[in-house]
Amino acid sequence: MKKSDIKIEVNLDEKNTPSQIHWEADSPNGRERREAKAMLLSLFDKDTLDTFKIDIWTTDLQVAEMDRLVYYTLQSLTNTYYTATKNEELSNHMRSFVRHFGEYTKIIEPSKETE
Repeated sequence: MKKSDIKIEVNLDEKNTPSQIHWEADSPNGRERREAKAMLLSLFDKDTLDTFKIDIWTTDLQVAEMDRLVYYTLQSLTNTYYTATKNEELSNHMRSFVRHFGEYTKIIEPSKETE
């Protein structure tokens, strides 16, 4: 059986606040190490049926960057939810909220429907 590891390293400042996040994983070009300003990790526990979450952001993450992180995460979650469930009705509701979030935070232009 093949195995691949994902490594996440968080540097803390003197107040134990995240100052840097690095992650490393296999890629088509080999092992790559990258820097991030924030991360959101959710793991669904098979026994408790609960979600274990780790949300970390660095001190230099700007509000506009957090808005973008949340927007793209919500967009991705919506796509993942649809792929896994094929629940088109609820996925469309989720897409509508994601569009609203993107417009409200000015990440995307308002759609003609909302003008």
